[in-house]
Amino acid sequence: MSEYVISLEAMSEPSLMKFHVNQPLSKEHHTFTNIDEAKASPLAQQLFHLPFIKSVQILPETLILERFSIVEWDDVKEEVAQQLVDYLNAGGAVLNEVASDSLKAITLYAEVTPNPAVMKFVANKRLVDQMYEFKSKEEAAQTGLAELLFQKSFVSQVFLDENYVSVSKNDSADWVDITMDLREYIRDYVTKGGVVVSDTATPIQAAAAPENTTELDDISQEIISILEQYVKPAVAMDGGNILFQSYNPDSKVVSVILQGACSGCPSSTYTLKNGIEQMLKNMLGDKVEEVFAMNG
Repeated sequence: MSEYVISLEAMSEPSLMKFHVNQPLSKEHHTFTNIDEAKASPLAQQLFHLPFIKSVQILPETLILERFSIVEWDDVKEEVAQQLVDYLNAGGAVLNEVASDSLKAITLYAEVTPNPAVMKFVANKRLVDQMYEFKSKEEAAQTGLAELLFQKSFVSQVFLDENYVSVSKNDSADWVDITMDLREYIRDYVTKGGVVVSDTATPIQAAAAPENTTELDDISQEIISILEQYVKPAVAMDGGNILFQSYNPDSKVVSVILQGACSGCPSSTYTLKNGIEQMLKNMLGDKVEEVFAMNG
């Protein structure tokens, strides 16, 4: 067998780094978020001994590693690549043959959201490391799971984040009739190793959020901090996301983008005015007069 060679590729999300391998690693896509989850993968366990590794994805010929913020990839990526090469060329195992079968046991449950047009399907494993949103069959072409879902005539939008998929439907079907089948449809695809999101897909946050928050004024940075700490976790529970768009210091208007289940939700206006807007006013005083939301 020829020696392993690894090449590096930076990703749009700075916490992630791709390590391309010149030989097959796995037949399926496996994700591990801690060393206990990685019992079926000696390679992943080896990586988790590095204190800055947050998650490990093993793809057929690629490793995607996520780092904690205590280091930058530029400072450690070459060392990590060399450790991987040494480990693999020494015959280190990627997956335990017996234990790898247990990785196929994936559970998925459906969860209603405040938006009656959206159902959230939650998995017992991480599906993606960034947020993705697809609003049409054309956008979802060759992107993996979203393309599969748009084969269903009632699917109008697909939103993915961490361990869940939010599916928006049109009026041609009722959730009571389609939820169970759709849940199994997604579970079977993921269980069989189907690509959840391909490399051709663009993360929505990278496209919509300000590229460099350090260049924003102090109030904008305060608003972003409040949204990240207090608002995002709450809207994520409902299968959605919120992004800071802009702040006008003259009109004191904050503009945000609603995504996933939050986009087009009948209760989003109430949540915006009585929740987010009031929170920003309470925390920032007269610096904020109004919050305006756009559907992503």
